[in-house]
Amino acid sequence: MKQKNQNLIQQLVSGLLILAVIVMLGWLSVRYNVKQDWTYNKRNTISESSRLQLASMSDPLRMVAFAYPGSPERATVQYFFDQYSRFKKDAELLFVDPSSEPQKVKDYNISFAGEVVLEYQGRRESLRTLSEQSITTALQRLSYSGEQWVVFLEGHGERSVAGSEDQNDYNLFAQVLQEKGLKVQPINLARTPSLPDNTSVLVVASPRSALLPGEVTLIDNFVKGGGNLLWLADPDHEPGLTAVAETLGIEWQSGYAVFPEYELLGTGHPGIFVALDYPAGPVTRGLSEVTLFPLVRSLTAKPDSGWTAQPMLQSSEAAWLEVSPMDGSSVVFDPEGGDIPGPLDIGMTLTRELPEVDPESEEEASEQKDTDTADEEAPAKTRTQRVALIGDADFLSDASLGQLGNQQLGLNLVQWLASRDAQINIDVPKAPDTHLFLPTWATYLIGIGFVIVLPLLLIGTGIARWVIRRRR
Repeated sequence: MKQKNQNLIQQLVSGLLILAVIVMLGWLSVRYNVKQDWTYNKRNTISESSRLQLASMSDPLRMVAFAYPGSPERATVQYFFDQYSRFKKDAELLFVDPSSEPQKVKDYNISFAGEVVLEYQGRRESLRTLSEQSITTALQRLSYSGEQWVVFLEGHGERSVAGSEDQNDYNLFAQVLQEKGLKVQPINLARTPSLPDNTSVLVVASPRSALLPGEVTLIDNFVKGGGNLLWLADPDHEPGLTAVAETLGIEWQSGYAVFPEYELLGTGHPGIFVALDYPAGPVTRGLSEVTLFPLVRSLTAKPDSGWTAQPMLQSSEAAWLEVSPMDGSSVVFDPEGGDIPGPLDIGMTLTRELPEVDPESEEEASEQKDTDTADEEAPAKTRTQRVALIGDADFLSDASLGQLGNQQLGLNLVQWLASRDAQINIDVPKAPDTHLFLPTWATYLIGIGFVIVLPLLLIGTGIARWVIRRRR
């Protein structure tokens, strides 16, 4: 009897422990939400770039979806919202029924059911199709309130952004910049002899002919006044703009950079520069992709120029600058002939601190000077002027932009020059193909296998088993 009671108590305790474990697991499942994405390429989790973008947005984010109740669009919106809200807890989702709230449809300027509006800091972005790339790109545009203009110099054979069909132009690069929320504008200084006041970055992409003296003066004054500049100079043409180079304290070296390791890398030409790694710097920090530059030149920075120079793209010690014309691939380092040994600086960034100009503060300062009882002056505010220089303009052309990490480097350059540091290295890659395409013969083979062969095998197996049993 005693043994029976002990067994009963043990069973009761075991049952209570099991019940406690079940209750605890239930409480943990409600309290904590754990998700694991085992799909290929983490398809159901937003990329690191999107997570970085969300981390840079300190204010609440709101997603307003105009979709009918029970429609498949609502499920799609909920799917993407769940992915983003996992990494931004103050994100909010609001569904609006277009049929019952026509005033909201009018206020948000909605064109059709299924449209989604993102709201951040009072600004809005409308999306007609949902994907991680479209959502994160829209978030990038929402992150900055002011209009930032990237102005491309034209009129001297520079790379055009005006929609030409020449593969050497910058049509695709301009489109990528616009997708990131930057405004792109070409300018011919001979026709419009002034740079817009809202110019955030001026791009000089390897002019093929000399600029007029007045144009050079305009660009030089822009740099002296604190403007940010991206200057790309192909080795095929002299960079010109001597006054601007003197202001920057740099010198473009004439010739073609030669890379003897081209056979190991398989580039096919000793003049093609492949950047496998990068010196530590603000533009290339975190950039792990290889970049490719067809035919480059090098440059040097003068000491005591007032600028802080930092290498951005640098060759190995085995490279050199060939000062004589390159004929095919048979080039030999000739120091007596003037060839310059490596390592060579192919790209460089320049920065300097300038006083921040504010008209209101200038007025206050002048009034303060007139008073005899002036307090001790507060430290002046400063801002950083930024310049980037690269001895090649081909790497951003339509023909080369999609190669390796060229697009990412180009984006990093402009984002850094526009002081959008939080956007550097945030570029969502397109998802790999989710569809399986088979040739016609494979489709027929699968169809015959499932419709004819597999049923015949099942029937044959059944008949064989029936015959075996009959013989027994």
